[in-house]
Amino acid sequence: MTDEVIETKDGLKLRKLAELKTTTAKELEDAMLKRVDYFKEQNEKKSGFNSSIQNTFFKAFSSILDLKIGIDKALGPENLKQVHKAIDEILLFGL
Repeated sequence: MTDEVIETKDGLKLRKLAELKTTTAKELEDAMLKRVDYFKEQNEKKSGFNSSIQNTFFKAFSSILDLKIGIDKALGPENLKQVHKAIDEILLFGL
């Protein structure tokens, strides 16, 4: 297989493939994953603020969900049913 290397403006080197072999699929997969990581890093550099806000937001919701699961386990199934019933009555009373 003859490889022709092309360099882009941003310094990335691309290889033009003349024929594909079964081992080439793994190389192409690796190249695509590297490219995805490259763009991810570039976008994080552009918007560090948004990235940190998103991380904080998702960590907060993850913590709330973990807390809810812990409370559900601590209450047990019978007490959990009573809590749900009480919440339903409060919500229906408000309507």
